[in-house]
Amino acid sequence: MVGKFLFDGPEDAPVTILLAHGAGAPMDSASLTATAKELAAAGFRIARFEFGYMAARRSGARKPPPRAETLNPEYRAAVADLGAKGTLVIGGKSMGGRVASMVADELHAEGKVAGLICLGYPFHPPAKPEQLRTRHLAGLQTPTLICQGTRDEFGTREEVQGYTLSDQIEFLWLEDGDHDLKPRKSISGFSAADHLKTLADAVTRWTGGLVH
Repeated sequence: MVGKFLFDGPEDAPVTILLAHGAGAPMDSASLTATAKELAAAGFRIARFEFGYMAARRSGARKPPPRAETLNPEYRAAVADLGAKGTLVIGGKSMGGRVASMVADELHAEGKVAGLICLGYPFHPPAKPEQLRTRHLAGLQTPTLICQGTRDEFGTREEVQGYTLSDQIEFLWLEDGDHDLKPRKSISGFSAADHLKTLADAVTRWTGGLVH
C-alpha cells in the first residue's frame, strides 16, 4: 500500500491499469486481488483505490454505497493523484467500472487515459432487467474492453446482445462466469484460474492495439 493506492506489478511497466472496487466489496476483495495479481504477472502495473465511503468502513463507519454518478469526482481525483507514467487505462469491478465509464470520455479527450476496462459491468440490478445503466455506453468514444461472465446476473450474454452499445466497446465473454467471472467447473469445464488467464491474455492483446 502506497498512500491510498494498492500496487501490483512492475513500476516501469509501459501500461498502468487503475481499478476501482465494486459497490459492496473493498479494493482488496478476493476477486479483485486475484485479477490484479494475474494482470501484474502479465506485465501490467496495477493500481487499486477505494472510494471514500468504502475507505470509511475500515474505521467502522457502515456507509452504504452512494449513487454511482456522485463518485465521478473521486475517480477523476484518483487519476490525478496517481500521476501514471506512460499509458494509463482506467476501469474497475462492477460499480467501479461503471464510474470509470462515466468519466472515461472526458479523460480520454484530454489525453489522460488510453482506454477503459470493466470487470463485470452492472448493466442492470439483479432481477431488474428493465432498469438499464447503458445510456452513456451508446455514445462512448473511449476504446473499451468489457470482461463479462455469460451468466452474470447484472447482464447475461443474451441480454447484452440486445443493447445499443458503442462500436468502441469490445467484449470478452467468459463461459459460465458469474458477476465475479467465476465459472462452475463441473458445468463449464473451466476453473476461475482458467478465466483469469484468458482475461490477462485478452487485456494484453487489447492494450497492444491502443494508441499510446
